[in-house]
Amino acid sequence: MAHFGILTALLTPFAADGSIDGARLAGHAAQIVNRGVAGVTLFGTTGEGASISAGERSAGISALLDAGLSGNCIVLGVYGSATTDVAAQIDEGLRAGISRFLVPPPFYFSDAGEDGVFQWFSELLASTGSQAGFILYNIPQVTGVGISPALTRRLKEGFPERIIAIKDSSGDWANAVQLMEGKALPVLIGDERLLHKSVPMGCAGSITGVANLYPERLCSIMATSTEDTMLTRTVDRIVALPVIPTLKVLLADALGDPVWENLRAPLTRLTAQQKSDILALEGRGMAA
Repeated sequence: MAHFGILTALLTPFAADGSIDGARLAGHAAQIVNRGVAGVTLFGTTGEGASISAGERSAGISALLDAGLSGNCIVLGVYGSATTDVAAQIDEGLRAGISRFLVPPPFYFSDAGEDGVFQWFSELLASTGSQAGFILYNIPQVTGVGISPALTRRLKEGFPERIIAIKDSSGDWANAVQLMEGKALPVLIGDERLLHKSVPMGCAGSITGVANLYPERLCSIMATSTEDTMLTRTVDRIVALPVIPTLKVLLADALGDPVWENLRAPLTRLTAQQKSDILALEGRGMAA
């Protein structure tokens, strides 16, 4: 099984006018990689990727490459229900030298069934370059469409060279265990609290938003299979609030840079009380 290690699900900085701040994005990505992670995921859920336009995606990719990041250490999040739209995003990544793509199932059609989702992935795979490796993205609480262990195996068997991993962000330990025990393909854990007990079972790594704040600590968990109880409590506090606004508040505080608090609609900022409470518990310049 392939080893992926810790991949940071990058937060996306927005300027006051709502545009992506490419300089901040690239600087943060380079710093995080220098702190030991295996790579970054650009425009994933944590990066508000579903709210990023086609033109902005190109600029974001270019910012990371211009900062010296190799396409080999970038996983690109792609989104859409129309396979042609998703294929265009993948083709753009391939042209930039990126070969790994985090691909959620089509949203909106939550009653499509596994046969429909299999057909959707089949059409997408057929319309994209053979060098594009798909990391299946199971996050049903967001997409409304799950990728079951059975569908995971079916896709891997149908496209053994193209389906390279699954990221399980369901938060369902039983589901993660079934995926890891099935050994159909490498499993990336999305819930940082499950990482320490997933490593001994053979998980290939994690795509993690908390690594924007604590990359070294996530790498340590991956290396030692030892729970970081303080980090577990931190994640508990983060998920008790709107996750992306909370991560941005903590990163802005750690870097002394309030621009990082900016969000793109439909996301909204924490309330003043929520912000005060989380900073009182977690705001200690942890990413400095």
